[in-house]
Amino acid sequence: MNILLISPRTPDTFWSFKHAIRFVSRRASMPPLGLLTVAAMLPPEWELKLVDLNVEKLKDDDLRRADYVLLGAMIVQKDSVREIMARCAAFGKTVIAGGPLFTTGHEEFPEIRHFVLGEAEELMPQVVADMRSGQLQAIYLAPHRPDITRTPSPRWDLIKLRYYVTMSVQFSRGCPFDCEFCDIIVMNGRVPRTKTPAQLIAELDALRQRGWKDMVFIVDDNFIGNKARTKTLLHALIEWRRRTRSRIGFLTEASVNLADDPELCALMVEAGFKKVFVGIETPSVESLAECHKIQNRNRDLVASVKILQRAGLEVMGGFIVGFDSDQKDIFKRQFEFIQRSGVATAMVGLLTALPQTRLWQRLKSEGRLEVESSGNNTDAALNFKPKLNRDFLQSGYRDLVRKLYEPGNYYRRIRTFLKSHRPGGPRRRLSRADFIAFLKSSWLLGVWHRGRVGYWRLFWGTLIRRPRQFPQAIELAILGYHFRRVAKAV
Repeated sequence: MNILLISPRTPDTFWSFKHAIRFVSRRASMPPLGLLTVAAMLPPEWELKLVDLNVEKLKDDDLRRADYVLLGAMIVQKDSVREIMARCAAFGKTVIAGGPLFTTGHEEFPEIRHFVLGEAEELMPQVVADMRSGQLQAIYLAPHRPDITRTPSPRWDLIKLRYYVTMSVQFSRGCPFDCEFCDIIVMNGRVPRTKTPAQLIAELDALRQRGWKDMVFIVDDNFIGNKARTKTLLHALIEWRRRTRSRIGFLTEASVNLADDPELCALMVEAGFKKVFVGIETPSVESLAECHKIQNRNRDLVASVKILQRAGLEVMGGFIVGFDSDQKDIFKRQFEFIQRSGVATAMVGLLTALPQTRLWQRLKSEGRLEVESSGNNTDAALNFKPKLNRDFLQSGYRDLVRKLYEPGNYYRRIRTFLKSHRPGGPRRRLSRADFIAFLKSSWLLGVWHRGRVGYWRLFWGTLIRRPRQFPQAIELAILGYHFRRVAKAV
């Protein structure tokens, strides 16, 4: 049987890194891990082809040959999904759709007749049997949270690794916290479930054997959701690194209480972790209470960020404006907080009510929900009636994002970060692509674009005073170019 797996195109967003990946001659930031994992659940004798529209085009011949089309998508890929469906309909192809977009909003797609909703591990045997018989059900709904120690290793052979900047693997699903705006607990629950360390290391070995030597994103909802199991994994990763002499580096997502555990921070750095994304959200204690962000309350958030930086981790931060409790000075407070903390990669978004979240349910009950979310973190549109004036919120948001990534402010924030950061652990391997990116950045950012003075000040200051941090400074400068382009379009 011929199966075509399609990953839709991601629009130009904060996390797409579209304008930065050109510096390293890649086509996309990360591969579609969900589809690669689902592919490993299909019979090995079936013929599979995966088309990631972020790196290649979908050809008519691909559709003609397919007996079934498997489509996995996130909310932000909604427009691309509709384009794909139009092409599949033209060829009379049966589509089976799954992923976050459909798990919380499949009713929006009456043109799709078959859905796999929720986590797929326990559903796929029945889906495969029904594909064989030609008797597919309309909806396959996961009865409960599956044991992910039975999840197979992704089918890396279905993609060209050289197209991507970063590979991705998963160790755990779920988060123990209950933030009102977050859809993680809707899809993956509040009890973290983990793979075994041997499983994850086998996945890393598979990547290493295929020649991968760069960064790997451990895409967990909250990498430290179960600290005991995380520490067991980290000890295993340290031993794996010693045994293989691998130079692969890691990044992940974690809650801010990581700063409360020096042992955990040290283990992460020794294992090769370089970056961690933290949901900081807001300096407003009232807004943190409103959204039930209990892990961020009753602490000095700037001090927590500095602890992680001094431990050797670059903190990438998520921030939100538009809470009911926000006052009119929230934009000023967010800007000052981000600048003081030295969070160079600061993803600031307007609050959005994602489908089925507690926020979505509350706003719906209050009659304030207006439209569905676009899934784009930097979309200036609001999908509910805010307490603050809508025009004030949207214009203030646009001004904040553009101000944060104005070259002078951004380079100043990088320098603040570098002063706090204490590099540790194994050094990341520098590749030919890194050298080319360095040359491109020197020409584009140092000669052609506004902010060239700030670029050269960062360049020479870091090279002279902090030479070990020089590659990181150049990488952040390149990312800033992408963020400015995105901010300009907000």
